[in-house]
Amino acid sequence: MQHGYEIFGTAINCIDGRAQRPVADWVMAYGQVHYVDMVTEPGADGSLAHGPSERAQQIRQVVEISVNAHHSHILAIAGHFGCAAYAVSDEAHKHSIRQAAQVVAGWGLPVRVVGLWVNNWWQVEVIVDIPHP
Repeated sequence: MQHGYEIFGTAINCIDGRAQRPVADWVMAYGQVHYVDMVTEPGADGSLAHGPSERAQQIRQVVEISVNAHHSHILAIAGHFGCAAYAVSDEAHKHSIRQAAQVVAGWGLPVRVVGLWVNNWWQVEVIVDIPHP
């Protein structure tokens, strides 16, 4: 049961611990939520943009639990500098983040979808912001 003081967001993020806090802090601050459900996947942006559809389906199942159980109203998909699992250029990451955000928005969930890039200073940059339909 959701109480008025328990407002959730959801983030699909890499397993890299360096990217966890910046993304959670951004979602709490700019998504105006108290808690962030973290769905982790090595190279999450690449997995959603280019990976096998089975991986995207597995991520979607976990995200749907978060959105349905905690009524998240913002969903972030993040990529980060220095990713070992998805070792591509910053620009390729940003392109994949845009593609991944479109994939996630296509799931039809009642959420705002944001694509985030965590740069080499571990600061968050907004790549794409898709409002709730």
